[in-house]
Amino acid sequence: MADQGSGRRPKYQRIAADLREAIQAGEYGPGGRLPGENELMATYGVARMTVRQALGVLQSEGLAEARKGAGVFVRSFKPIRRRGIQRLAEGTWGSGRSIWSGEIENRTLLVDRVDITEQPAPEHVATALGLAMDTAVCVRNRRFVLDDKPVLLATSYLPADLVADSAITQEDSGPGGTYARLAELGAKPVHFREEIRCRMPSGAEAEQLGLTSGTPVILLCRTAFTENGRAVELNEMTLDSASYVLEYEFDN
Repeated sequence: MADQGSGRRPKYQRIAADLREAIQAGEYGPGGRLPGENELMATYGVARMTVRQALGVLQSEGLAEARKGAGVFVRSFKPIRRRGIQRLAEGTWGSGRSIWSGEIENRTLLVDRVDITEQPAPEHVATALGLAMDTAVCVRNRRFVLDDKPVLLATSYLPADLVADSAITQEDSGPGGTYARLAELGAKPVHFREEIRCRMPSGAEAEQLGLTSGTPVILLCRTAFTENGRAVELNEMTLDSASYVLEYEFDN
C-alpha cells in the first residue's frame, strides 16, 4: 500500500520504493534479476529515464547492482560486520591471527595490491604521530578484496626509524600483521582511537573499489598508541559503504 505522501514523491522514487519493498519481502532474492527497463516502463507508464533513475536509487543504496548487458540484479554480496572494538583485541593479533579473522568467517579475503614506500611525513601524519615535519615514515598502501569484490583501501603510516628492517617494511608482515610486529619491536599497541566520516568518493576511489554511481564511502582513521602514549601507527581507510555494517559494543 502506498504511503500518504506517495503522490507527492517523484515517480522514480515511488518505483524505487516498490522495488525495495519487494526485495525486502523476498520477492527478489539475492542474485535475482529485477524487472527490466521495458517492463517497468509498461507497468508504471513512465519514460526510460525515470526507470533508470529508480534503478539507480537501488544501486546507490547497495541493494542492487548492474551487470553489463544482463540487467540489474539484487546484490548478493553479504556485508562485512566490522566489530570495531573486538577486532583490535590483543587476543586476536597477539595469537597470530588477522584482525579480520572474526569477521570474514570462511570467505576469501585477498590483499591484491600492496605498495610500501618511505616518504617524508605529510603535516597531518606528523601531527598524528607526534613527529617533526618531514620526518621519514613507512607508508603501506593496500587494497582488500573479499569474495572477488574490492571492499577497502588502506594506507598506514608508521615511524620509519621504529620499523626499519622489520617485516612491517615487507609485503607480508607475518602472522598477526603489523600490530604483532610492533609488539616484537617493543611498541605494542594497547590503545586505539578511531574517527569516522562519510563522503562521496573521488574518481580514483570509485574506480579502485568498483563503486556504482552515487555510492558513498566511509572514511575511517585509526591511530594506535603504546602504553606510554606514543602514537605508532596512523591508518587511513576508505570503505565501500554498501559492503559494511559497523558494529560497536560498550559496557557501562
